[in-house]
Amino acid sequence: MEISQLMNALHLKKNAKIVNRFLGAKIKGKPSQLYDAASHLIETGGKRLRPFMVFKSCRILGGRYSDAIPAAGAVEMIHNFTLVHDDIMDNDDMRHGVPTTHKKFGIPMAILAGDVLFSKAYQVLSKTNLPSKSTTELVSRLAKACVDVCEGQLLDIRLAESKTIPTQSQYIVMISKKTAALFDASCSIGAICAKANRKDITNLSSFGKNLGIAFQITDDLIGVLGDPKVTKKPVGNDLREGKKSLPILLALKKANRKDKKIILRSFGNQKAKKKDIDQALMVIRSLGIEKTVRDQALKYAKKAKKSLNSYSGIAKKELLSLLDFVVNRSL
Repeated sequence: MEISQLMNALHLKKNAKIVNRFLGAKIKGKPSQLYDAASHLIETGGKRLRPFMVFKSCRILGGRYSDAIPAAGAVEMIHNFTLVHDDIMDNDDMRHGVPTTHKKFGIPMAILAGDVLFSKAYQVLSKTNLPSKSTTELVSRLAKACVDVCEGQLLDIRLAESKTIPTQSQYIVMISKKTAALFDASCSIGAICAKANRKDITNLSSFGKNLGIAFQITDDLIGVLGDPKVTKKPVGNDLREGKKSLPILLALKKANRKDKKIILRSFGNQKAKKKDIDQALMVIRSLGIEKTVRDQALKYAKKAKKSLNSYSGIAKKELLSLLDFVVNRSL
């Protein structure tokens, strides 16, 4: 299923409009340049997958969309806060086909824009129409996710700086925090908005976490072996940048001495020639890495699916369709 088909099948556009309207009303003020910077990446589009998960996790438990809108908006603000700060740390020039926030507005303004998004998220989350106990838990869940994301980002930096190749378990711990934590929070927050019991919150939390891990594993596979026409990045971009993702570490583990040398010739080499990149990718493909990585993503997808076994209805079907899309994305 292509992303356009997915968006139509899951009504992603409809949900995105609701969230975009909410974000537009909340991310404004004076000085205007600060709020222009804060809304810069939000205005470029985006599928709003995390708000979608908030809505559907609320609906699967019989909750109302209206009760979940502030939480969905808060999650998207936090997501964009992480993007703004990640782009600064990585010194990236482009995102979503437009200049990154710090490239357009400068680093000091981008840092402040990220801080505004972070602060606004908690401001809107504290003003829901839910019982005070539920609101407190919403704040607690999102705060924990933010801490996890920061810890995961540092783990990623340390793995990148290390001269050794990480183990698969180290990689999973890192992406569980850096990526999956906000997926986990999106689903558990949606459940809280439905005034769910502890078991239901735990089930939705598990779904989100395992979906997030499967998402990042598949994303990293696309980053190594993906079609540049789809990824909008150069061939073998993650290989050239020396990203220690699951496909790379598994390839280095499976490769013989000769093949390992071919991969390492391009790994982390910004000046690597196209023929060397192509040769390295050919070796990685010959090792059957795509199937191995896909199998790992499917393992976590099965765990996610199992978490929803006791539920039924349209919202469940939509969450499972999203899960299927995540793990079956084409290269």
